[in-house]
Amino acid sequence: MALSKPAFLAHLKNLTAKPHCLASSTTAFRFLSFSTPEEAAAERRRRKRALRLEPPLASLNRNQQPRQRLPPKPIQNPNAPKLPEPVSALAEKRLDLHNKILTLIRENDLAEAALYTRHSVYSNCRPTIYTVNAVLTALLRQSKYSDLLSLHRFITQAGIGPNVITHNLILQTYLECKKPETALENFKQMLNDAPFSPSPTTYRILIKGLVDNGKVEKALELKEEMVEIKEFSPDPIIYHYLMGGCVQIGDADGVFRLFEELKGKLGGGVVEDGVVYGNLMKGYFMGGMEKEAMECYEEATRPDSRVKMSAVAYNSVLDALCKNGKFDEGLKLFDRMLEEHNPPRRLAVNLGSFNVMADGYCLHGRFGDAIDVFNKMGDYRCSPDTLSFNNLIDQLCGNGLLAEAEKLYGEMDGKGVKPDEYTFGVLIDTCFKESRIDDGAAYFRKMVELGLRPSLAVYNKVVDELVKVGKIDEAKSFYDLMVKKLKFDDESYKFMMRTMSGVGKLDEVLQMVDQIIDDEGAEFSEELQEFVREELRKEGREEDLTKLIDDKERLKAEAKAKEAEAAEAAKRSARAAVASMLQNKVSEEAKGGANEGDQTGGGDEGVEAATEDVAGADNEGTTERQVTA
Repeated sequence: MALSKPAFLAHLKNLTAKPHCLASSTTAFRFLSFSTPEEAAAERRRRKRALRLEPPLASLNRNQQPRQRLPPKPIQNPNAPKLPEPVSALAEKRLDLHNKILTLIRENDLAEAALYTRHSVYSNCRPTIYTVNAVLTALLRQSKYSDLLSLHRFITQAGIGPNVITHNLILQTYLECKKPETALENFKQMLNDAPFSPSPTTYRILIKGLVDNGKVEKALELKEEMVEIKEFSPDPIIYHYLMGGCVQIGDADGVFRLFEELKGKLGGGVVEDGVVYGNLMKGYFMGGMEKEAMECYEEATRPDSRVKMSAVAYNSVLDALCKNGKFDEGLKLFDRMLEEHNPPRRLAVNLGSFNVMADGYCLHGRFGDAIDVFNKMGDYRCSPDTLSFNNLIDQLCGNGLLAEAEKLYGEMDGKGVKPDEYTFGVLIDTCFKESRIDDGAAYFRKMVELGLRPSLAVYNKVVDELVKVGKIDEAKSFYDLMVKKLKFDDESYKFMMRTMSGVGKLDEVLQMVDQIIDDEGAEFSEELQEFVREELRKEGREEDLTKLIDDKERLKAEAKAKEAEAAEAAKRSARAAVASMLQNKVSEEAKGGANEGDQTGGGDEGVEAATEDVAGADNEGTTERQVTA
């Protein structure tokens, strides 16, 4: 129905008189035009006010939707083991740091590499666990066990998460230090706490170390755990270590039992990894079955054999031949190994091959050939290490060839090999056996100058030999040199004190007692005190020891009293500083009150009141009154 013009205007007038109807309607009403710009602006303002009062329905619906609460973040245990970083973390600046430390390792500056790693932990470029492992491996390679364990403790405290390689290095360190119980404890902790499982290499390291430390039964238990619990495939390398352990304890039946077990787990056919055949031959030789041993040798080394012989496998077979009366066969096998050696495609010899042959020549009294084959290893890209030099030097010294051993020792530095405590110990002992006391003492001094730490047994041997030939002053100089570096026992102290007392130098005996009392790491036991009194009693100077002990106790008491007095003085100084600060604060507040009083006409009263409060606080000496003021 059409509306008339008067009706339409009346309806429009009603709508204009009720603006809330426009706001609440779902369809926006808009005038077709405005007479002036001011009316249009007024309309815009009105619409904005309406939107503020009644927002759009979409906004209302959105606000009415319930908010989804996120689950609370779990509280992380600060003692929980940290996850190792992925290899992708080794990038950009951290990769540059890694390469710099590898350069230091290649330059054989391990002390600087370890120090640089420590400093980097608290820098903007934190090293990854892969960088730390490179330094730990280099330290282990040179038998720097104390430095390795110190660095490992540092990175653990710094929060760098270790990986399985780190744990393997620590296990190998303890095993090489002849601490298998500590290694087993660390392995158990790794099983319980580490966020990863041990690898087959972990079991290889642990089983080999246990065998080397004479714990074959425990190694066999770990083998069962590895196969049954961890479900690792049978590992011929581990069976090789275990069979070698049975050879060490003379258990030929154990060797055969392990070989049959491995053979059964591989399907009952031929064991294709030749690494186990050397110990199998030793088991046959041990049981008097030479024919079976040589048949085993033919099966492993014939040209059409299915057995794969690596350098390690050849070395094991070569060792079995050389040590069981088949040295000629060993020479033929070694020549064959040299012919097959074609790096990098075929590696038939390694450092162990030349060590085995050197031992074989020495066993048969052919020391010149042993030195020749040792020097030949450089032609086949094999570099001797400290263990190789020590092995041959020990063989030469044990057979009265000290001159040849010293010549070999002189070649170590030129080949980049550092002698260790064992090297010097063998040379020192041989020099004393051949009455070359000065040379033995020179080797001992050289060892100390290189930063090596001789054992107490070596030290006792040196001073004993020097005293026997009357070189007491030199023996005393070695005592002064080593008393701070070694943990002496009572017998070591007694020997030097008895020596000095024998030549009438009781004052030096008392000086030695003075050093022992001052050294916190040493103990002046009652037995040692009685020994010193007995030596002094021979010259009627027993009271000198009593006076020395009393003077030391008095000096220690005075030092403690001075420390207590200094601590009390520091406390008084701190209290005085606090009191001064509070008094200054009171004075500033009093001045502020005086200024406010000047503005309001009551400044004098405020100043007097503040002054009285400060005086009261000073008289009482309490902080409470000062704060109140």
